Order: sequence, then structure tokens, then C-alpha cells
Amino acid sequence: MHKIKPYHYNINREERQAKSAAFLRKIAAADIEMQIDTLTLKNFRNYADETFQFAPGLNVLYGKNAQGKTNCAEALFYLCTGTSFRTKKDRQLIREGEEHAHIFAAARTRFGSVTIEADIFETKREVRINGGKIARNADLLGNIDGVFFSPAELRLIQDGPDERRRFLNVSLSQLSRAYYTALVRYNRILLQRNKLLKERDFAFIMDTLPVWDEQLCRYAAEIVLARQDYVRRLSPLAAEKHAFLTGSAEQLQILPEKSWGESREQIEEGLRREFSQNYERDVRLGFTASGPHRDDLKILIDGKEARAFGSQGQMRTAALALKLAEVDIFTGLAGEPPVLILDDVMSELDLARRRKLLSAIGGVQTVLTCTHTEKVLQGRQVQKVRIAAGAIVPAPARKGKGEGKG
Repeated sequence: MHKIKPYHYNINREERQAKSAAFLRKIAAADIEMQIDTLTLKNFRNYADETFQFAPGLNVLYGKNAQGKTNCAEALFYLCTGTSFRTKKDRQLIREGEEHAHIFAAARTRFGSVTIEADIFETKREVRINGGKIARNADLLGNIDGVFFSPAELRLIQDGPDERRRFLNVSLSQLSRAYYTALVRYNRILLQRNKLLKERDFAFIMDTLPVWDEQLCRYAAEIVLARQDYVRRLSPLAAEKHAFLTGSAEQLQILPEKSWGESREQIEEGLRREFSQNYERDVRLGFTASGPHRDDLKILIDGKEARAFGSQGQMRTAALALKLAEVDIFTGLAGEPPVLILDDVMSELDLARRRKLLSAIGGVQTVLTCTHTEKVLQGRQVQKVRIAAGAIVPAPARKGKGEGKG
């Protein structure tokens, strides 16, 4: 399944903006909504065999801690991206004592119905889309888009550049398989370049580096162009969401830390110059110390670095604003809203921000986990599912009018 691409990076910015505006008008007139209908987990984490039925709007998974709520959220995100937000080792997803785990989801998108299933073994995995086995993770991306947020996403603000690059990479990889492919190839070439830098033959290194750099610059330009365009879209949307959450008490800005240029040619030339001017430094360090793999974002609150000067509450609100902006970007570029996965987010928000968050996610299928629904939902009528020990606990039957309490 292929995404609609509203613009291409090889045209100028004015043309991109015009094409994007036309695309947004087109999808605004359509009734578009992505929805996961069912999710089945077999031998996944603490689930033996369970099937979830999801409603179009807000779905609340509730129960005590360590019962399996986050495991369900993890399975959804895995089918969206092919990765876990908790571990890099797929074998850790397999229920203890079992040989493999199975995840299955049936969903509806603006392109039609889709099923995704993953069989996870100790040393491999098999993923199928509509029954057909896929060989590359790139073929999984974009079938079901997902945006994930939990209290741990505070790392997006307070941790190092790796977390902010991860945020960009996860989002852009779902939106563009071309971006994901460029990222994979860039990292593969970067690995070879770093291996070369550790060689002892200095003359050989200096002769060979330009060969790797030509390939590296080509894929780096694709990555940089996509990130720059994404941040241009993200910054005003995040500022708008942040103003809504804070009552316009503070101003949020998202800026790239470094600009490599505006056109593909400028970026390639800038990177080529950056690499060649620092050969001796890279040889001394034994790795490539510049390039898009070292990029970062500046996240400012009222003009000050949130990471250095923001309180926990300010950083949490900024991270949430970024995620809500991400939802809007998916809706605009992919043509339909993503599935929003909120894991134990409400416990970290005050009452006013809880209400604003629930207001902001209207029209987006959301899976929200929490421990106490009454503290979160404030009387809202939503689909609630109680989880205990890796299983759905059936809701108690309602008594009829003629039944007593006895």
C-alpha cells in the first residue's frame, strides 16, 4: 500500500506549499478515519491468548499496574513501526516458557481494509500484510500509522540529541518509505566509513574516504531535506497545541540546531565540505563526528532551552504538544489521522490539562491506558476494557429493573 505524496522535494518551496494546500483541501472534504478494529495477542509478553475489539473513538484500557496495559500498547506500536518502544530485542516480547509470539490486527484505512500479523521467534520474525509475507520492514511502514506517547517521552525534551532524532525518524519513516530507505542506507554506509577510520594505513584511509563520502552525501541530503520540511510543519503546529494546553501562558518554538542548506545541491556540497575538512579529526576520533546522524533540535520555551531551564511540568507539556502536532502532520500528509496510543499519560497531568487533552483528540482513534478511569474520564462515555494478569476482565452484567441487590 502506498501513501499519497502531496509534494516532492525536488520542486521549490512555493510549489510545495501550493501542492500541500491543495492536498489538504482535498482531504478536508473527505470523511477519512483510520481505525484498528481488532488486535489479537498470543504468547505476547504476559498475554496467553486475548483479542481486543476497539471502537472508533476513545478506548480506555484500565487496571492495576503491571497487568498488561502497556503490553497491549506496545503490540499496537510494533505493528505500526516494526519496533518496540521498550526493547531492541524481539525475543523479549515472547511470553516466558513459549517458543514464539503472535500479534494480529485488522484495520480499516482510506485505502481499504488491511490485516497485519507478526510471528516473533527467538532469532527471527515473520510479518505478513493481507496474508502476504514481507521481506523488508519498509514494506510494513505506512499501513497503519501510529503516534505513541507516555511519561517516558519526556526524554524527548530532557535527554540528548539521540531522542530527538529518534522522534523525527519514527515519524518520517511511517510517512515516507523513501525516507526510511535513505536512512537505512545512510547508516549502512556510515558504519563502513567508521570502520575505515579505524584502519592503521593513513594513506589508504585518505584515498578511500572520498568514495564513501559521495554515497554518504547523497543519502544524507534526502534525510536532511525531509527533516527540514517536517520541522517547518511541526514548529507552528506544536506552538499552537502548546498555547492550547497552557492557555497561551508560554510560547514554544522548535528549531533545527544546524542548517545544511535549502536545496539538495547545497546540502550535498555543504556535507561534502564538512566531511573533507575534518578527515584528520575523524581519523583521530575513529568515527564520523558530523552529519545528519549528529543533528539535533532546539526546543525553546519563551526563548529559553527547555532542556536546561524548563521545569518537569513545562517539559512534559512541551513533549505532549509535539506529539499532538505529530498527529496533525500525519492527518495532513497521510490523508487520515493516525492511531494515537497514550500510555499512562493522564497520571502526569493536572485536571485542566487532562480535559484539554481529551478535547484535543476528538476524531482520532485513541487507545489510552490508566489505572483509574473515574479520575481520567470525568464522566465521559467511552469504551472501557479492564485488564488483569494479561487478560480482559468481563464487565459485570447490569441488573434489570426488577432485580434487587441481594
